[in-house]
Amino acid sequence: MTSASSRSILTHSIPEHEEAFSPSFDIYEAYQRALTNPEVRVSPYPSSFLSDSLHKISAPLAAILSLTELITQSDAGTMFELVKALNDGAEALKKRVHNPIGLNAGSELFIAFVTLFPHESASFSELKTELVRQGQIYATEALLFRPKIAELALGFIKDDSIILTHSYSRVVMQTLLHAHKRKRISVYVTEARPRGLGIKTCEALTAAGIPCTVVLDSAVAYVMDKVDFILVGSEAVVESGGLINAVGSNQMAIIAKAANKPFYALAESYKFHRLFPLSQDDLPTHNPGILSFSQPQHHLTPELVARPSVSSTSRPALKTSINSSSTPNTLLPASSVQRTMTDEQISRNPDVDYTRPDLISLVFSDVGILTPEGVSQYLVGMFAG
Repeated sequence: MTSASSRSILTHSIPEHEEAFSPSFDIYEAYQRALTNPEVRVSPYPSSFLSDSLHKISAPLAAILSLTELITQSDAGTMFELVKALNDGAEALKKRVHNPIGLNAGSELFIAFVTLFPHESASFSELKTELVRQGQIYATEALLFRPKIAELALGFIKDDSIILTHSYSRVVMQTLLHAHKRKRISVYVTEARPRGLGIKTCEALTAAGIPCTVVLDSAVAYVMDKVDFILVGSEAVVESGGLINAVGSNQMAIIAKAANKPFYALAESYKFHRLFPLSQDDLPTHNPGILSFSQPQHHLTPELVARPSVSSTSRPALKTSINSSSTPNTLLPASSVQRTMTDEQISRNPDVDYTRPDLISLVFSDVGILTPEGVSQYLVGMFAG
């Protein structure tokens, strides 16, 4: 494509209100379909590998696949129209997802790729077909990122290591299971309230033969002296080299720093995100309702019983019996009924938090083992073409 035609494509304008993709196309439906049953049509890998791995697709890759489907549905005739359609689609998707951080990372990566892709096709229709093919190839190749990270992290896991992890992370799970094949390890995992995903991690590790114990979120400092290092996954790694992950990661990193324990983050490169939060309030998931004070409707009698976030009916293992003979009467009401947080109370709490780069020892990724500063340099190069 000549430079003159390229300039024509980029300078063509369309009305601000006009969508450059079919209004009948539902990108959220495409995104959900990719999460549950992604169809990566172009694959250099055996079907046996794909059948075992497709269900493990993450939000950034699902976003990329949904945007490739948008391209096939788009009637855009110029690069300007196509990029606008992709940006509009990404924005529409973000508005319908509670936590858009992961899909934002995937969307911006794919849109940057489309913008920088060399235009050598004979026609714009052929170019769109090639962009779809490249996006699907990348999504398929990205399924190998977790095994690669697991292999890189293996060198930092010594025999008889005691590891602390947080919540549930697929890349952390793959790393721990891979390490278990070669070395003896034991794992502490935080409960990760209110969703209790640490229980899921513990069940999976125990089933694989790895000794594992669930730790209360409030007992991280208590257990820190017993562990050799901390290993967590990520929702995103941002421009500063900081980490966005399940809430509780930040306090774990702060305690690890105070105890002089290494804090390692595992992150696929498609989770590298051009975002620069300076505080928790800068996260895309933050809203004025988080940690806001509710207005009391009537006088409440103080209830000092421990209040687990997860109902005992859904997780019997968390049920705590309160014996009035072993607990000071001054701390208990007349009725020792177990309390749980309401949905409204849970909604006032964050799902993710931000960990500063100075609290992170290393980031293990498919592009290598990076310091937080190295992540910043990689991001600059990745989006500069």
